[in-house]
Amino acid sequence: MNVFRTDKKFEKFEDVSPEILKKEGVKLLLCDLDNTLRLHSEKEPTDELIKWIKECHKAGIKIVIVSNNGRKKMMQKFCEPINVPCVWWAKKPLSTKLTEAMDEYHFMPEETVMLGDKYSTDVLAAKFAKIRAWKVEHRRDLVKNEEE
Repeated sequence: MNVFRTDKKFEKFEDVSPEILKKEGVKLLLCDLDNTLRLHSEKEPTDELIKWIKECHKAGIKIVIVSNNGRKKMMQKFCEPINVPCVWWAKKPLSTKLTEAMDEYHFMPEETVMLGDKYSTDVLAAKFAKIRAWKVEHRRDLVKNEEE
């Protein structure tokens, strides 16, 4: 097993549609926050993120944000309005918080995917947790390319 090998790659989180998730048998989507679902500087969810989360929820997909960000109040302020539980200070690439989320919400590894932007944290944590690792491009790089 190559621990840095992703199972799927996407340009941005919006490309991970509920249809793809259902087709792949995903019921729990663990998502990194900074530079995966938002730019680090964004303090509130974007309209695109809100729409995507609503579509996933409507399709029966549970989303949990699992972040290395240690700012609990900021994380709660960001996640509560979009009705998504969050795990802060996850210490990825350790897989403990990913496994705890699966246990807490009663999902099996084969039903779970970790979506993130970094090989060294998100992909490794997924591999250590024995779940699929899906990678998106670093959000800052996407914004920079759109501006050019």
